[in-house]
Amino acid sequence: MGRLTQHVKMTKYRFSAAGPGNDAGRVSVVLREDALAAEEPLEIRLGQKAFSVTMRTPGDDFDLVAGFLVSEGVIWQPEQLVSLRFCAGEDENGRQTFNVVEAQLRPDVALPDTGLERHVYTSSSCGICGTASIDAVRKSSHYLLADSADPESSRIPAELLASLPDRLREQQKLFERTGGVHAAGLFSAAGELLCLREDVGRHNAVDKVVGWALREGRLPLAGTVLQVSGRASFELVQKAALAGIEILAAVSAPSSLAVELAAESGLTLVGFSRGSSLNVYTHPDRVLERPAGIPSSPLPSK
Repeated sequence: MGRLTQHVKMTKYRFSAAGPGNDAGRVSVVLREDALAAEEPLEIRLGQKAFSVTMRTPGDDFDLVAGFLVSEGVIWQPEQLVSLRFCAGEDENGRQTFNVVEAQLRPDVALPDTGLERHVYTSSSCGICGTASIDAVRKSSHYLLADSADPESSRIPAELLASLPDRLREQQKLFERTGGVHAAGLFSAAGELLCLREDVGRHNAVDKVVGWALREGRLPLAGTVLQVSGRASFELVQKAALAGIEILAAVSAPSSLAVELAAESGLTLVGFSRGSSLNVYTHPDRVLERPAGIPSSPLPSK
């Protein structure tokens, strides 16, 4: 796992149930090591100018930077990103940290609007907390979700959609070791896992998926489903829409603003997707009640 995890010493307390002659129960104390998901700062530079700093789990950093630039509305085509490279950076022991990435953009790409007054620091828990206002991040997407070339390819049976969280969980190797990271998985409408990324920040995990797609020349991501391990926030809806993703599904709840933006953007937003049920909050036409060729069951009589 390398820099993905860090080992720390900890004291584990285990309690046994109270029983006859042992009203207070028993407590066992064990000293041991635990694997934690690594969290380090990543400075993103455009040319030689600092643009943002985000807290992330090291790994797939080029995907993270590329996806972040897509999410910020700076780029939307792979040709607009000329190069990515790690800049020199050392820790207190003189070791290379790989915590600074410089992106070179094509000369005709407009640099981000400084009027957004974005703070340089972005935490791993929230990707837009440093933005001056919510209105400032309602960016216009270059991909119109309602204009999918093949609407049928964007439809997915509800039962298959509900199975994606389990499929995602089966592939979460870092979560298996640490229990402390979010995951984002990009699936085809047939349920094939195309890309999975994990990170302490859920917005980082999504950016890593979007960045992978940009660098692979796959944008816009029509006909795909983005399954995330946590809740569906405004920022995740925005990132999905800007990448041309038509269905965003989360295992937990969406926020009210996420639902509002999804409705405006033409994105199908799914929440509480947990194997046996799911809630579709916007644009339910992309979710099929049954796979093609299987008749629907009649609604129960009242």
